[in-house]
Amino acid sequence: QVQLVESGGGLVQAGGSLRVSCAASGRTFSSYTMGWFRQAPGKEREFVAGIRRSGATTYYADSVQGRFTISRDNAKNTVFLQMNSLKPEDTAVYYCAASTNWSPKYGYEYDYWGRGTQVTVSS
Repeated sequence: QVQLVESGGGLVQAGGSLRVSCAASGRTFSSYTMGWFRQAPGKEREFVAGIRRSGATTYYADSVQGRFTISRDNAKNTVFLQMNSLKPEDTAVYYCAASTNWSPKYGYEYDYWGRGTQVTVSS
């Protein structure tokens, strides 16, 4: 199994930037597609970004395309989400997840989940 721990969340002003990280345990990190999801209060969890095993391929939700960048460092078992031009609408708990699927975009396609890190964007 894989254990995932997010970090780096916090409070930022609209237009600012923040990078959240996800540290994974285990020796098979590079075997998983990694993804970021987020969930705002009163809303369902939504897909944000995904990155394939090698990191060569990434994909994003339309709402964050051009603003967010997902990356990974397989040597350090870590995946990142760089968030630029943040908007109040980005406020949510951000979750890291791991999947054996190629390009998963839905929660049911992911096998392991972190506990989340809060990102709050003020106006």
